[in-house]
Amino acid sequence: MSAGPAWFKSSYSGSEGSTCVEVAVLPQAIRIRDSKRKDGPHLAIAPSTWLAFVAYAPAAAR
Repeated sequence: MSAGPAWFKSSYSGSEGSTCVEVAVLPQAIRIRDSKRKDGPHLAIAPSTWLAFVAYAPAAAR
């Protein structure tokens, strides 16, 4: 029986952990969810889309 995806938060997340997004990396998709709603809906995006976002985000934050 599978335990399900392994979710994690960014190391930049605050210590409270209640205002974060969590990510699970799977071969076919990257899943993203709200840390406050672990049983709620989540996004599933292609790994290539996630890589493009991760590359874009630091430049956009400047």
